Amino acid sequence: MSSRHHIDDFMRGRIIGKIEEGRKITDVAREFDIAHSVVSRLWKLFKTTGMCSRRHGEVVLEQVANQFLAVSGKQISRKTVARRLRGGGLYARRPVVCVPLTRQHRTARLQWCREHHNSTEQDWACVLFSDQSRFSLSSDRRRQLIWRESGTAYRHENIQEKDRYPTCSIMVWVGIMINGRTRLHVVANGTMTGQRYIDEVLLPHVRLFRGAVGDKFVFMDDNATCHRTLAVQDCLDSEGIQRLVWPARSPDLNPLKMCGMLWGGKLLVETILRQTRTPSSVHSQRNGINCLNSCWIMLCKVWYDVWNVASHSTVDISRTDTYL
Repeated sequence: MSSRHHIDDFMRGRIIGKIEEGRKITDVAREFDIAHSVVSRLWKLFKTTGMCSRRHGEVVLEQVANQFLAVSGKQISRKTVARRLRGGGLYARRPVVCVPLTRQHRTARLQWCREHHNSTEQDWACVLFSDQSRFSLSSDRRRQLIWRESGTAYRHENIQEKDRYPTCSIMVWVGIMINGRTRLHVVANGTMTGQRYIDEVLLPHVRLFRGAVGDKFVFMDDNATCHRTLAVQDCLDSEGIQRLVWPARSPDLNPLKMCGMLWGGKLLVETILRQTRTPSSVHSQRNGINCLNSCWIMLCKVWYDVWNVASHSTVDISRTDTYL
């Protein structure tokens, strides 16, 4: 058996291809002169994650080992490198991800903070925060496992059908402010356009809050393309609705996201949605909408409970589309 310690990504792809052709792991391992356990782990990794390339941490360890070999002439294993790094208090972790910011982005952020630095509680009480999100009723992850006999991967009962793009999903829109909230609006067919945004969101929902709050009312939405069309801006101007300017590539300060119950806990909600599915797609969507409505009410309750404690006030959330 070969003493090979490294399998490049090209060979990994060849191995996966052989197994997908129906070859047995034992035969593939013998053909490539690789240990059976190595091929088995590679196939398991591919079935679980859909990828066969090595993790980034393994690549870094090999680079360190190669650098040490080039400098000292001595060969060390990746395990030795990892052990020494851990001994020095260094661990492999995923890096924190952020969006790239230009000088213009940073300047716009700073200017926005300066403009709102002295905003009072009364000022923010006039802001209606809104958000829209899509929830999947079907899993898009390859981490679902099944128990089956060896060599039966391509039997009908062991195959899961999956569209290239998720087809069973629900898009919803909601709005919330200190003294009121909107109903949960379901975007039929899942595609929001500028005209639909006007007909289904601005006129039926946002305009009501503008009339109740008065001239100090401010509407916050994100920079989605459908929110920034000329028709949408004309509608806002004609209704006297002032929009909260939101700098591009700015952190999301929307309380709907900050609460983390519905939008932030999206994976949890989607799990509940999938558990309430029925064979009928109509019933599935109905159950999903009912589930999202319940989650929306819970989110509002959490938000207002926190607000009531912080402000020593009492806000009733039983009424919707009303400024209390």
